[in-house]
Amino acid sequence: MRVAVISDVHGNAFALNAVLREVRAASPDLIVNLGDQAEGSADPARALEMQAELAAAGALEVRGNNEEKLWPGGRRSALSLSYGAWLRANTDPTLLARVAALPLTARALGGALLACHGTPDSAWHSLLWVWDHGGFYRARDPRELRAALDPLGAEVVLCGHTHRAGTTRVGDTLLVNAGSVSDQVDGDPRARWTLLDRANGQWAVTFHATPYDIEAAVAWACTHTPFGEGEAKLLRTGTMDARGDGVWEGPQP
Repeated sequence: MRVAVISDVHGNAFALNAVLREVRAASPDLIVNLGDQAEGSADPARALEMQAELAAAGALEVRGNNEEKLWPGGRRSALSLSYGAWLRANTDPTLLARVAALPLTARALGGALLACHGTPDSAWHSLLWVWDHGGFYRARDPRELRAALDPLGAEVVLCGHTHRAGTTRVGDTLLVNAGSVSDQVDGDPRARWTLLDRANGQWAVTFHATPYDIEAAVAWACTHTPFGEGEAKLLRTGTMDARGDGVWEGPQP
């Protein structure tokens, strides 16, 4: 069994296109999309179309915290409100409605695999990593992890949201935090995706970093949106320093 995992595309069609070339070459039995599909300005309409095509072909999907921003009253900061207005004016409303209606969690492989964006209870919180308001992530207490994972009865739990890849085993559960397709946090701007292989009852996890045409993505954002300057810094540096207008709307503890 082979499972390809993408997460946090954030409207970056250029990064997604490069990742999907590698994903398709890997010939997975299942593709899982962990959410945050549209919130970004490197051709988000095309990114949504590509992800809708994956779903039509059988990809498993859950919603991210940014899908919840598409709900009435879901946006908070001034920048987020401005971006939401631009997105509505420049995107097929059926594509936005589709992702806004995605479930918080989903299961596959007879229930053995559970997917969520943040945690099974919230798209805004995180499992493997905890956001430290000093600007970094720290590992969650393993006792907290066990208390959260044991009741799920899953062989594998997939999550995203933190834009940071990592994995650990907790009891009988393999927890995999997938890297993000766009908007990196570690200073490496390459797109990320994750591959899981199951053989002889054991899972192996491989994290991938995929080069893509960052300057083409930046040029699109600068030409077609009012958010090009921030998108350029975000994509070129591979850090979150440029995101938001002083109000953090990302991972919460």
